[in-house]
Amino acid sequence: MEIMIETSARHLHVTQEDLETLFGKGYELHPKKWLSQPGQYLSEEKVQVKGPRSSFPGVSIIGPVRPATQVEITLTDCRTIGVTAPVRESGDLEGSAGCELIGPCGSVTISEGVIVAKRHIHLTPEEAQEWGLENGQIVSVKTNGSRPVTFGDTVVRVSSKYAKAMHIDVDETNAAGLTPTDKGEIIK
Repeated sequence: MEIMIETSARHLHVTQEDLETLFGKGYELHPKKWLSQPGQYLSEEKVQVKGPRSSFPGVSIIGPVRPATQVEITLTDCRTIGVTAPVRESGDLEGSAGCELIGPCGSVTISEGVIVAKRHIHLTPEEAQEWGLENGQIVSVKTNGSRPVTFGDTVVRVSSKYAKAMHIDVDETNAAGLTPTDKGEIIK
């Protein structure tokens, strides 16, 4: 069971309300590049993500807008800006870290919403059935990069809205020496 491994760089998702605070009333995101997951895109818009210690300028917003504002960074990023973010699945924001988001027209302070995204695999229901996997199941994935590693604690996420891919962050990609064409082998 081989799967393409994609690297998820630091980014954020925003609500329409926060988007308008950052960029102006009635503002809409402008797609720059479509991503592998259907309907998801890297937008032209970027903001500054500020923590107690330092900040990152030019952090990309992934569209479309979401029901909650969420910042996804790595553990290394957390240390750099001075936040303690939990490793969580996307959308699990309760009790997570906060930060300030600064755009060209204003800023938003979120009390929670900063996470380190838990590594995960996207599958359609048909792919999950074919491979004998279930939504929420935890698997390991053995990589084939220049520094092969086995990533444990990888959650399977199943939806008809997904395209088959594994997502890990930049820290994990670098640790395994992966390139954009590397794949992993799912181990139950």
